[in-house]
Parts: sequence; structure tokens; C-alpha cells
Amino acid sequence: MVRKTENISLKGYNSFGVDTSADLLVEWDSVESLVEWLRSEGKEILSGRWDILGGGCNTLFTGPYRGVLIHSISNGISIVSQSNDYVIIRAEAGHLWDDVVEWCCQQELWGIENLSAIPSSVGASAVQNIGAYGVEAKDCIESVEVVWLDTLTIGTISGAECAFGYRESIFKHELAGKVIITAVNYRLSHTPAPKLGYGSLQEEVAKLGEMTPLAIRKAITTIRNGKLPDPAITGNAGSFFKNPILPREQVEALKVLYPTMPTYVVEGQPDKLKIATGWMIDSLGWKGRAMGRAGVHDKQALVLVNLGGAEGCEVVALAERICKEVKEKFGVDISPEVNIL
Repeated sequence: MVRKTENISLKGYNSFGVDTSADLLVEWDSVESLVEWLRSEGKEILSGRWDILGGGCNTLFTGPYRGVLIHSISNGISIVSQSNDYVIIRAEAGHLWDDVVEWCCQQELWGIENLSAIPSSVGASAVQNIGAYGVEAKDCIESVEVVWLDTLTIGTISGAECAFGYRESIFKHELAGKVIITAVNYRLSHTPAPKLGYGSLQEEVAKLGEMTPLAIRKAITTIRNGKLPDPAITGNAGSFFKNPILPREQVEALKVLYPTMPTYVVEGQPDKLKIATGWMIDSLGWKGRAMGRAGVHDKQALVLVNLGGAEGCEVVALAERICKEVKEKFGVDISPEVNIL
């Protein structure tokens, strides 16, 4: 089934709660219906402006969207194959990411429990390479199913071919506008493999008295709920900015000036380090401050919030002000993690 709605309000389709509209929203619930729509009229429509709208949890609209938004409402999880060591599960693109995590934890499958309570869709998990608490989606993505828009054929891209990086993937670059993700296959394990080396996670899990995927999920959900605002109450898109990855020499020079600045090792890049954008923003005194109807969350400086009725351009103005001040004080460029449309 394909559902088309003209001049639709997008307030319920973005976690920032920005009240704007789109010329046309196209929603599809199966790869077959998507391909049929593309063949009948979609290719002509997509000759103009268009974008994929995932769960709307990483999108900021700065005004009415003059074009077509394509939104998956496909929903389903299934086991594709399994052995004594691993299980391959397939999740459709429109499925809520956290529901997938919960299902896997209930099956006592290890691999994505650290990615609990991230507002996202399955399709977006591959595009964004979502990550938290020492784990990224790329760690368990086996393959990504797509529709190639030039030929309208169905294909599969292996995880190794997805060029995953920190909040990066091939779908943001070489394949942007060339494919639509329809499902993602994840490789998970029966073998316990807890990763508890991030922040207070180990301490929080210890309080629960057991070491299971569900226990880790519960601990992470507790931590995240304690410092991140609920989008249903306060509009936000989670972490608004990326943590920059810089040459080790530059970071070491900054550490001389700012000894308490948190830094992190970057996997596979021994000559670089990641620094904490939230720490820089906090040190500038922005945590809990507002600029008009947009502000910085009072418990997590990486999170920008809609304080009520803010337009997307107001959030962008606040972000640009923060970027400017970070550059002036630290000499570091920071960039949004959020997709700004």
C-alpha cells in the first residue's frame, strides 16, 4: 500500500515538534508497493526535490518542505538464519529502532543492547550509523536491502561495502539519492558479550544484579532518561552535534590548555582522537541557556531543545551561535549530527 498526502502538517513527523508542512508525503508499507509506485509515477515525481524521512528523530525542518518526502511505514522483524554462535535478523526500514532492540534483548541476543532508547528507525540506523555506549550499528549490520532508483531493481549491500564511519555511511555520500533502504539485516550472538566500559554503565548494571541483554537495556534506558529530554514533552533530536575527530597533536595541544577536556580513542585511527563537543559547549556556559524559543538542555549540552513554538530556523540560529563560540575559544569546528531540511 502507498498512501499519498498533499500539504500535510509535519508536526507529528519530527521529534523537534516543528509545526511546518510538506507539499507531498508518500508512505509505503512494503518493497513491492514502493517499487510499483516508483514504476507508475514515482520516477517522474522524484525528478524534482525529494528526501527520505525516517523516524523524524534526526531531522530539523527550517520551513515548509517544497517537494516530496518518502516515508517508510513498513514494519516487521524476522529471523533469517541462525547457528550455535549467531543469529541473523531482518528488520524492515520503517520499524522503530528501539522496538527492534527490545525484541532482540527479549530473545537474549547480544550485540545491540547498548543502543537502547535511541529514537530512530531501522533504515536510519544504517544511514546514520547510530552509536552509543561504545557500540555502533556498523558493529552488527550484516547487510542492507535497497531499491536502486536508476533501474528500480532490488539489491543488497553488504555491511563491509557501506563505508561506515562515525555517524557516516555510503548512504550519506556516494549512494545519496540513488537508493531507498527497505530493510537491514543484523548479525547478533547467543554468546554473552557485555560492553560496559562507558561512563556509569557498569555501576548501573551492577545495581540490577544480573548480566543479561535486558538488564543492560534497562540500565541504559535509566541513564538516558535521566539526562535526555522526552521529545513528547520537549522537542529535540537527541545529540545535535557530532564529536569532532582531530589529529592527535591538535588534541594534545588542547589538553595542555584544558586538562579536563574528555578525549576518546578512535578505532582504527591511532593518529587521531575524538573530543567531547558537549564539554566545550558546557564550558562556554550554554547548558540550560536559551536564545528565544530554542535552548540548550539543562542536563546535556549536546542537546538543543524546542522550548515551545520554535521554528526550525530559530534552532539553526542557536546552533550557529554555539558553533561560532566554540571555534573562537577552542579553534575547533563542530558540525550538526541532525539532518537540516
